[in-house]
This record gives sequence, structure tokens and C-alpha cells, in this order.
Amino acid sequence: MRRLFLLIVLLLSVLPLRAQIWLGKSEIGVTVGGMNYIGDLNDQSMLGTVNLAVGGLYRYNFDERWSLRLDIDYGHLEGGNPDYIARRNLSFRSYLFEGSLRAEFNFFPFSQRDDHYIWTPYIFGGIGFFAFNPTAYYTDPLSGESDWYDLQPLATEGQGTPMAPDRSLYSLKQISMPFGLGFKYNPSKSFTLSVEYGFRKTWTDYIDDVSTTYVDNDLLAYYMGETSAGLADRSGEVEPGYVNAAGIKRGDDTLDDWFAYFNVSMTVKLDLLFGWMLKKKCDNK
Repeated sequence: MRRLFLLIVLLLSVLPLRAQIWLGKSEIGVTVGGMNYIGDLNDQSMLGTVNLAVGGLYRYNFDERWSLRLDIDYGHLEGGNPDYIARRNLSFRSYLFEGSLRAEFNFFPFSQRDDHYIWTPYIFGGIGFFAFNPTAYYTDPLSGESDWYDLQPLATEGQGTPMAPDRSLYSLKQISMPFGLGFKYNPSKSFTLSVEYGFRKTWTDYIDDVSTTYVDNDLLAYYMGETSAGLADRSGEVEPGYVNAAGIKRGDDTLDDWFAYFNVSMTVKLDLLFGWMLKKKCDNK
């Protein structure tokens, strides 16, 4: 019992010290920037439409070179046709949520505690998980009503129907691999400002709901309904009466979709934040 008591006392004396070290090496912050899509509906261009994205992050600094970072980001992607295939007339919008764990490497020693190490470029890479849901705005020719439609349940490329037994509905939850580069700067010993640009490698070609070939539009209407057929082949909206034959290329299934995120972030050290909160609480008593 005496040994157990001494062990408990020792642990209680060590834990506050470990907590203080952890707080001193930890930061939390927010990000804001722009997110864009790279895929079939912008001809794989990195210069797609950029939309607002926001997020939060936690960073643990092992030393002046290496950090581990947890990010949660939210934004939306959209795309349409390049001019030379405008007749295809396909477009999409998808709100996207991503969580990722990544490692950062600072090219120069970097520390919030030392005035000599207040800036550095850095690179990062890791693994992520994201959820998305491609939608398209469509006016029903029969009712005349316009609305945003979820595309995945409509099986616009015949997924899960007798027309395409080798195609299954894609998952709306996927793995990503974030990587990129950035620049950090310490305006004070309390805060860090960063600017970064990163790509997300994915293993899905359906962020935009476009991947392979057209299926027979009449059969798609029979199996999945008129709305599915109307959203699968929208070329008739540009050239009335035109319908793509089954087997004509709708997308490029040899290349997966990507997305990118440019952002600015501000972080604060956890020990300083907790110290400020504790002081505030004491002042209020």
C-alpha cells in the first residue's frame, strides 16, 4: 500500500509538468481561404472556380523543425464545361467537409519563443478523409420547376442498373492525401500567421458526378426516371433534340478528381490561451 501511495503521489506530481509541456508545444487556430476543383468539368485545369472555405486546426510542435497538425476544413467546389465541349452542358456544385492529419517540416528553425527564428517556409503532407455530395441545378421540362438535385442517387451513368452491371454507385465519403507548401511568420510570441497552398489527391473520379460514358438515355429514364435522364445528358438544352448515343465519352475515367485549398491561418499557443482564460476568470471573481 505504501508503494502504491508513493506511485500515485509521483504520478500526480509529474502530470502537471507533462501538461505544461504539452500546452507549451500546442497551438490552435482558424483558417480562411479559397477552395477549387480539378477534374472532368474544367478539363483538369488547376485554375478552376475558387470558392470560400474555412477551417480550424490544432498543431503540436515536436521541435523547431517538425510539427503534427490536425485540420478540419469546410468549403464548396463547382465546375462546368470547357468551351470546346460546351454542348455537353454538364455542371455541378458540391459542399465538402474534410478532416486531415499531416506532418509539417520547417526549412529553417522556427520557434515562437526565440526572436531569431520568427519565419520559415515549410512543406506538409498527410492523410485525410472527406465527404461530398455533387448537386446540379435543373428545370424539370414537365413541371417547369427548378431546383438543386442530388446527383449520386440518380445514377446518371447507369450505376446499379442492368445497363451498366459493372458500375456501382460511388461513395460520398472518400480518402484524400493533402500535400503542399506554406510560409510561417511570428508577429509576436503569442501568435503565428501562415499562408499555404495545398493539393488534395483523391481516389475517386466522381466529385463532379462525371467519369465514364453515356448510357442509353431512354433506358435510363425507364430504370431511374426522367429527372435522371435529363441530368445525365443535358446537351439537348444547348442543341434541342440532340442526344448522345450510349458509349460516347462523358468523362475521362483514367484521371481521378482533385481539389486544392489556398488559405491564411492564425494560431495561438495553448499555454498562453489557457493563461489568459485563467487570469480572466480570476479577475471576474
